[in-house]
Amino acid sequence: MITNGETLIKVEDVHKIYNGGTLHALNGVSAEIKKGEVIVIVGPSGSGKSTFLRSLNLLEVPSTGRIFFEGVDITSKKTDIDQHRQKMGMVFQHFNLFPHKTILENITLAPIKLLKKSREEAEKRGMELLDLVGLQEKAHAYPSQLSGGQKQRIAIIRSLAMDPDVMLFDEPTSALDPEMVGEVLELMKELARGGMTMVVVTHEMGFAKEVGTRVIFMDEGEIKEEGSPKEFFEHPKEPRLQDFLSKVL
Repeated sequence: MITNGETLIKVEDVHKIYNGGTLHALNGVSAEIKKGEVIVIVGPSGSGKSTFLRSLNLLEVPSTGRIFFEGVDITSKKTDIDQHRQKMGMVFQHFNLFPHKTILENITLAPIKLLKKSREEAEKRGMELLDLVGLQEKAHAYPSQLSGGQKQRIAIIRSLAMDPDVMLFDEPTSALDPEMVGEVLELMKELARGGMTMVVVTHEMGFAKEVGTRVIFMDEGEIKEEGSPKEFFEHPKEPRLQDFLSKVL
């Protein structure tokens, strides 16, 4: 994926401290994410990956440090974070679909409410997105009638319906049965090929190798190493990363 070099997100010396200072979930994290990049974040459980990802749209508010999105300091008290979140799609482990609404209603709710699109316009776009993932026939079904893999693909296109500038994925396949993982990763690969800027926390090393433009290894709340997939997997420098890769590859 060719990036145009324009910085989309800039993270400056972010710390996240819990339990009155006893737990340092993020310890001075700095990073830049450029438009068109697919950043894959890996590391052991409890390394701060999800906290870092969730701080990018302030679902986790940093204790100290600053985060800029499209040039705006979103950690500033003066910033309307909801306005910026509309441009940041977020996909979680669990699909967070509204159970009492149909699939099409789940997809069109935010564009109608937040982007002030007409129902007709939102539904047209919703059906296009359902077609993209081969689930048009599920438009009027309810989430309980779908498989885990189908629900996660719906969760992804629900985010896409907001026309985001970046997509954040927090372990999107970890709650799925193994045979459903592939269909979700395939959709994510499709998005990457289309130039979508993505930040992905995952245990799927194959995805990191194949799709990532940059892989970040986190441990103990810090970025310990980062690089292109080739150098990251073939020539890891940090002993902690070497040890991690020996266990997961």
